[in-house]
This record gives sequence, structure tokens and C-alpha cells, in this order.
Amino acid sequence: MNKILIIDDEVNVALLLSKFLVRNGFDVTTASSGNIGMEYLKNGHYDLVLCDFRLEDTDGRQMLKIIKKQYPNTGVIIITGYSDIKMAVELIKLGAYDYISKPLYPDEILNTITKAIETHYALVEENAKGNNQDKKDKSNPDKKVQSANSEFVIGTSITSKELVRQIELVAPTKYSVIITGESGTGKESVAKSIHLKSTRNNQPFVAMDCGSLTKELAASEFFGHEKGSFTGALYTKIGHFEMANGGTLFLDEVGNLSYEIQAALLRTVQERKVKRIGSTKEIDLDVRIIIATNENLLDCIQKGRFREDLYHRFNEFSIYVPPLRDREDDIMLLAHHFLKIANRELGRSVVDFCDNVVDCFMSYKWPGNIRELKNVVRRATLLSEGKEITMKALPLELLNFKAARNEPIVQFEQLESTKENKSNLKNAALEAEYETIIKVLKEVNFNKTRAAEVLNIDRKTLYNKMKAINVK
Repeated sequence: MNKILIIDDEVNVALLLSKFLVRNGFDVTTASSGNIGMEYLKNGHYDLVLCDFRLEDTDGRQMLKIIKKQYPNTGVIIITGYSDIKMAVELIKLGAYDYISKPLYPDEILNTITKAIETHYALVEENAKGNNQDKKDKSNPDKKVQSANSEFVIGTSITSKELVRQIELVAPTKYSVIITGESGTGKESVAKSIHLKSTRNNQPFVAMDCGSLTKELAASEFFGHEKGSFTGALYTKIGHFEMANGGTLFLDEVGNLSYEIQAALLRTVQERKVKRIGSTKEIDLDVRIIIATNENLLDCIQKGRFREDLYHRFNEFSIYVPPLRDREDDIMLLAHHFLKIANRELGRSVVDFCDNVVDCFMSYKWPGNIRELKNVVRRATLLSEGKEITMKALPLELLNFKAARNEPIVQFEQLESTKENKSNLKNAALEAEYETIIKVLKEVNFNKTRAAEVLNIDRKTLYNKMKAINVK
């Protein structure tokens, strides 16, 4: 079980955060001061430290320096208030894994911690090989990519080898890159790999999800703002361009940006300067930009949704990330990789997949690509009772999948398989209802509360319907 130390002098915050992490399978210890936290570190091993930036007896900078010097393999995440974000970015450059700003959101916390834990174990594995091997790994960019990036695995398929060749070709250059591919194929992982193989690898890699931005917030997120520059600007905010200065800025789902923001983005990219909203001071930029999209930007240009001049500014080099169904030779390689990670996260010791599961994985078309495979393996690891993952631990959409036709086989126990029942209107309605429930659950990553909202039914009704079709 992964061990986490929370250092925060706000006892209520530490307690709530501790309870949340314990519910998600972590072994958590809390300390109300920096001194107490250091005592815990002296007397026990921790995979990760969550440290509030402002403590009564010290601050995040001092804690980070001590922890990284005495316990170099322990990851550190800084918890900040809005006014401390600039300092938090500097702390990342000094060795912090990441920062989380208040107020704390569960999904953000869990996602950041999970990635930090994965990076921690990769670092431990490298160091365990000894100094000579460690030096060799540091000079080997392939090793560095694998360590810092849990979803980027160099596969054995021809398409994977070609993808790696393109990454190695463009990484040392200053080119902007457009990464295309279906949702879940690992476009951000490819972007991180380019960054880590570049000369900027010791500078920040800042990822920004443009798909979640509203028109009103986009300018502030990109360029930052000064306190009081508009209604609601209660603090000075550093924009993503400024945060990524010297390093790489990754813009995901860039096709969702408004035309006005695209124009402002073009000016920034051309002039290599950024100015916070409400400020007269221009800041020089040295940022490599990598963008990703699952849309056809050329079609977006034709429809007037994306600026052609911005497209050509970004399109100095393009990389297509193939879907998992075109990387069959990599499926089980990735599955074992995610099994290893899931064992660490969940404190399990599952060692393999049974033959039937392997056959199922190889025949399934993986519409959610690598992201879906990772979620399936994680879930199956949690549900498995022995040393092997069996068919019993797989979700219903895999069990009911007819590989040859890529169609679901509806298996309602309450329905007989006679021609009469198949043509029955009530049964046809049940089949349609089943397909809708499964589709929505997959879209929301099996978040039952969100699924109930989308389906416009209450949670109890959704649970009953899921139970009727044997979905957990």
C-alpha cells in the first residue's frame, strides 16, 4: 500500500484530505508542522509527501530542499493558495513533482497523486540498478521517457516503432508539433516524450486542456492576470505561457478554442511575448508549443472554426498516434505494464492474465484505446481474488463483445433466446435501454452519479437497472 505523508498546520484540511485518500486505498499519516513531518520521515518510509506551502514553523521551499536532499526518491507535491502559485512553479523547477492549488478538488488530487506515485516507483527502480546503470539510464532518453511517463511504452509493433522514430526525429529540434489521433491513444504521453528527449527536459512541461475552457476564462488561463484587473480578479494569476517559459506548453483539444482566443494565441506565438491581463509589462517567451486534437483541423478550417494561419504556425511537424486496434502486438505489453502499476497503487500481487482474458483482450477493438485498457486492467486487478486476472473480473462490455463483428451480444438472463422473444417489442426496448446505459457509463468512466444525471434518472434506479444486466 502506498504511504503518503500530509504536512499541513490546518488540522481540518489535513483530516479531510487524509480520510479521502484512505478511502482510495492509501496509507496516510498527517503532521501539523514541518518539524513533526521531518520526524515522521526520519522514522519511516513514505512514497509521497503532500506539503502545504505556508506552515507556521517553515515554508514549502525549505521543506522541499530538506526532503530532496535527505530522501531524494520521495516525491513532493506542494499545496498552495492562489497567491503562492508563482512560488509553486519555482518549486517544481527545484524538484517538486507538482502543485495543487486550493480549494482542493478530489479528482485533481487523486490524478496528481497517482501520477506522482508512478513516477516515484520508476525512480526507485532506476536507482536500484546501481550507479553505473543509473548513469547509463540518464544518458538513454528511452529510459527517461519510460520513467517519467507511465503510459508511453515502446511497443514491438511496426506502428509503435514508427511513432518512436518520429518522436526521436523531432524532439531535438525547436519545431512546434501537431499530434493527432483518437481520444485515449496517449497524445499527451507522446508530447511528454518529445519534451523529455529535447534539450528542454530540465524545464517545465505544462499541459493545458483547451476543451474544458470557457471563452471567458481562456485568456486568463493562457496569459494570466493582475489582481483587480477585472471583476472577480482577487489575486494575481500566472498564465500557462509564463508557467511554461523555458520549457514546453502542451495544448490539448486546441480545436475547441474560440476564434478570438485563437487570434490572441497567434499574436503571442508570433511575437514571443506575453502580457498579463491588466498589466502593461511584456514578458519575453521561450516556449515550445505542442498541440493535440482528435479533430481534423483542416476540416475545421474549411468550416471557419479554426484559423488557417494559426494551423500553419503550429504545423511545423505532425505526428499521428495510431489507435490501439492497429497496435495488436502492443496490447498485452501495455496490459502487463498497467498491471504492474495497478498492483503498486492497490497493494495487490496479481501476476498474470488467464488465457481467456488474453484472447478477449486481443479480439476486443478497444474504442477507448490505451485509456480504456488501463482502466480495465486497474478494475480487474482490484476485483481479482487470485494471482491471475480471470474473465470474472472483466467489465460487461468486454464479456459481451463478439470479436469478429465488433458488436455487443446482449445477454439478459430474463430473456429467452427464441425467435419469438427476440421479436418481442418489450425485449427490444430492454436491449436498447441496456445499450444506452452501457454507452453512457463508458462516456463518464463509470461515474454512477454522473451517469444518472445524463440518463435523467436517480442513482437507485440506475443501480437497479445495472444489477438487472449484471453490470457492477
